[in-house]
Amino acid sequence: MKTALSIAGSDTSGGAGIQADLKTMTMNGVFAMSAITALTAQNTTGVQGIFEVTPEFLGMQIDSVFTDIRPDAVKIGMVSSVNLISVIAERLTAYHAENIVVDPVMVATSGAKLISEDAVSALKEKLLPLATVVTPNIPEAEVLADMKITSPADMVTAAEIISKAYHCAVLCKGGHSMNDANDLLYDEKGAHWFRGKRIDNPNTHGTGCTLSSAIAANLAKGNDLETAVERAKEYISGALAAMLDLGAGSGPMNHAFDLKEEYTK
Repeated sequence: MKTALSIAGSDTSGGAGIQADLKTMTMNGVFAMSAITALTAQNTTGVQGIFEVTPEFLGMQIDSVFTDIRPDAVKIGMVSSVNLISVIAERLTAYHAENIVVDPVMVATSGAKLISEDAVSALKEKLLPLATVVTPNIPEAEVLADMKITSPADMVTAAEIISKAYHCAVLCKGGHSMNDANDLLYDEKGAHWFRGKRIDNPNTHGTGCTLSSAIAANLAKGNDLETAVERAKEYISGALAAMLDLGAGSGPMNHAFDLKEEYTK
């Protein structure tokens, strides 16, 4: 069985973060492991508290995984401090980790900044150059490319800037400022659009975590990047189309929409 590691924060409500990553990786056919960067008290209405782990303990978690069950892919989610980013970069470099997917969680859907300027700089300097692919949404791509994005052509320009600056592929996710679900993959072969069908579901908590984890799982299984993105988009569309409705705010998706009925009765 292929394996994947998620390095991210915990979500008590189970819709995003480590919990979404483990569900997604499992449903995409790989053995899922985790190294937790922070505990959060959160639900569908927001985040009530954050308790970060120490850099030393995060390093121990990563060591524990790599020295026993080596991951075939690594997904990195929200990491809000410079010291934690430094530890992740140092350990992944030391272990020659492969198939690294970085979800650069920096800007909320509302436009609010989620991590400090120092952490953004560390992310750019230390993590992005290690990435196989980075998966920014529109506001995050604007930060990484240092430009405004108001059209599909701007998405191509921004993705090219990011790709050439950090020598990694870029999946620029549509849907924030443009009314579509089309994502753009930019790599050494140029630009490739993945057309998506917008699903009218207000419950989108954890979509970014889920997409990046599904890509990591598919890379772990040996798929090329285009195939991994295509399969990940199909999976997330299915999870959204299941129309799960939990919580008072923007609820989670049904990650287990494709689970065999004999085990869910």
